[in-house]
Amino acid sequence: MRSLPLSVLPLLTLTLMLAACRDEQAGPRPRTQKLPPAEQTQLHTLDAAPPELTFRSGATFGGGAVVYLGSRVTPAQAASGQPVTLSHYFQALRPPPQDFKFFVHIIDPASGQLLMNADHDFQNGLAPLAMWPVGKVLEDTHTIPMPGSPARVVLGFWRGDERLPVDDPRAHDGSNRMLGPTLGSEPELPEYKVHRAKKPPVIDGSLEDEAWKDATPVVLHGSLDGRPVALRTEARLLYDDANLYVSFDAEDPDVWGALLKRDDPIYNEDVVEIFLDANADGKTYNELEVSPHNVIFDAYFPARRQGMDTSWDSGMKTAVKVHGTIDNPADRDERWTVELQIPIARLAEVPNIPPKKGDRWRFNLYRLDHLERHKVVEGQAFSPTFVPDFHALPRFGWLTFD
Repeated sequence: MRSLPLSVLPLLTLTLMLAACRDEQAGPRPRTQKLPPAEQTQLHTLDAAPPELTFRSGATFGGGAVVYLGSRVTPAQAASGQPVTLSHYFQALRPPPQDFKFFVHIIDPASGQLLMNADHDFQNGLAPLAMWPVGKVLEDTHTIPMPGSPARVVLGFWRGDERLPVDDPRAHDGSNRMLGPTLGSEPELPEYKVHRAKKPPVIDGSLEDEAWKDATPVVLHGSLDGRPVALRTEARLLYDDANLYVSFDAEDPDVWGALLKRDDPIYNEDVVEIFLDANADGKTYNELEVSPHNVIFDAYFPARRQGMDTSWDSGMKTAVKVHGTIDNPADRDERWTVELQIPIARLAEVPNIPPKKGDRWRFNLYRLDHLERHKVVEGQAFSPTFVPDFHALPRFGWLTFD
């Protein structure tokens, strides 16, 4: 239920993950670069766009006033964080509208979420839209770090709270951000094969049941980009006709929690979570969380981050065992272990009850840990989201029933 940090961060200090259902989408943020007087000359024009464009468009803005010819990405393929030069080419077909400024956003291609805001004045302020000569091609070039995940460039023009309309609905993202080139390639989604339990585990917070020995362990990684994390978290899953069973073994030198009521926003503290999209439609899903105090949060969503329903009751049974002293920062704890028993029939839009062998759900496992209480937060996931959001449904992994 929280948003994660924007763009590519050097450390997994994911402090932005804490706000439930925060809309991390942002609007244009102009960043004007002031030029020395010697450089404040005239705008630069071309007779035609170069032939070696990486991406070609031809779509228009403002009822045909301005055409976006395309963009060039150099280098076409780059490692995460490597500088990438973007060159965009436009042409005014008739006198362009007044007072619109240029924007460039780097977004997740599946969800549209903002990864990077690359707004700047066109040609460093030399070429505001209203000054474009009709018939000439104008080039704007700027450099960004290659995102750590596949991304899409979207661009356009804004004035106050409005954007210059894109004429063809197929050429924009639904909010008048013209579709530009893609950056990087889509990483493969991980898969977890969940085995049928020979005997259901006893839900007591201890992970010593024989049942868990038959479950495949998986270690969570950095939720944003999959990098190693400071504290190890191992999860396992099992199922039978009635329930899905989940366990977490979370290393933690300071186990704590201040929220003690059911459906409190425990995602603002130490917590483990599972998100389940049983029919894999990328729309309806459930979120289930457990804190070290064995406080639960469960919710149903009819669409991504929309209509959150905490009155929905998962009916799950949970238990926690703390290996240490909870809520005592003066000593050093070892870890906390969690077991969840989730009734399958209570979940949203389950295709088959009981699940059939070969059924495939979409899901993700998460952990949030406050390494210094609220100061430094580490986010972990089974399938890294590559965008600042635990609700990034296109990045959920696969849960395959064995």
